[in-house]
Amino acid sequence: METFGKECFDYCVKFDFDRHPELKSLFQTTKSPDRLIKDLALYCEQPIVPGKTLIIFDEIQECEEALNSLKYFCEDAPQYHIIAAGSLLGVAVKKRKMTVPVGKVNVIRMFPITFKEFLRASDPQTFEYIDTMEEIRHLPEIILNKLRSEYRRYQVSGGMPEVVVALLDNKGIGEVESTLQDILDLYELDFAKYAESREIPRIHAIWHSLPAQLSKGNRKFIYKVVKNSARSKDYEDALMWLEDAGMIYRVYNISKPGMPLSAYQEPSVFKVYACDCGLLRRLAHLPVTVVSDPVANYTEFKGAMAENVVLQSIIPWTDNQELCYWSSDERAEIEFVLQWGEHIIPIEVKAEGNISGNSLSVYNKKYNPQYRIRFSMLNLQYNSGLLSAPSPLAAWFDKLFTLLLSSR
Repeated sequence: METFGKECFDYCVKFDFDRHPELKSLFQTTKSPDRLIKDLALYCEQPIVPGKTLIIFDEIQECEEALNSLKYFCEDAPQYHIIAAGSLLGVAVKKRKMTVPVGKVNVIRMFPITFKEFLRASDPQTFEYIDTMEEIRHLPEIILNKLRSEYRRYQVSGGMPEVVVALLDNKGIGEVESTLQDILDLYELDFAKYAESREIPRIHAIWHSLPAQLSKGNRKFIYKVVKNSARSKDYEDALMWLEDAGMIYRVYNISKPGMPLSAYQEPSVFKVYACDCGLLRRLAHLPVTVVSDPVANYTEFKGAMAENVVLQSIIPWTDNQELCYWSSDERAEIEFVLQWGEHIIPIEVKAEGNISGNSLSVYNKKYNPQYRIRFSMLNLQYNSGLLSAPSPLAAWFDKLFTLLLSSR
């Protein structure tokens, strides 16, 4: 936000309601934007000029009155440009029963840095080559090798901005690991700060069970992995808390790939993935050397990591479309099934170059989809409705599917 303010505005001022709680009193005494601007001007060195200053309200969940003030700025003083952000804003609003000015603010859902953004910073030439592709064809070997190398580095860091900066600035793996652990520790503090007291141990237990859940051959979420006596009714609120906080993605099983996918979901059968592969790796205590080695054999969890990265690459492009998974009597399983406009697309994920297995063939024979996608570490190609793509290109999912449609 500050970078955006400095690059696109003459001035940028930030008000942090967590670091400076005294700011709250300003919003508790008035709702007038003009008076608020005069008072806020006393707390910043740069001027607040309509149209020329970006105003940042950070950790806005700490001041409900500031959140509500956005309505009055929108209605009475639209000449002021304001960005508001908050840690776990969704769960904080829900817990404190805060009023949100619906219709008066544009809500932007934030995600971890994608591999696409990572590559743009780490290897601009390779990024430019991929980003300007105009057809689906084999990638030059040098491009494919660079993609594989940078993708493994991305799996080490994940998409948390501070961790990515530590990696790309060559601060050392020790700094990367330390920063990841700091984020995990802060999440633990957020559990205590924003969750109901009775839910805290359940949230903690689910979060720490993710590596064990994903290490199973069948990655379906099992409550007994969390705790031997766990029951779904006792842990559903904790799962929803983690979802609302954006820390996990829940992917439901479907009985068949019908339109809309939401009509065919099995509410009690689902898989849970982490919001970020770097956090998942650190949570699982998986060494950097194992992830960065293409021939390392860490069995089921290698497949889980591959799925998690592809999922977090696709999620930003789904635009709230349904993303599920399909299985057939445990004989075949398609990792993800995506509803993309009028298309239902099965997506298979393979960790490396081994594409053995008949799941996609079983699905194809049963439902005859127009398009199928397989992500692995093999080269890019299209043949008879099957798009085989290197997993790093999942971050260009929208571009890939547009090219796929145009190649008909």
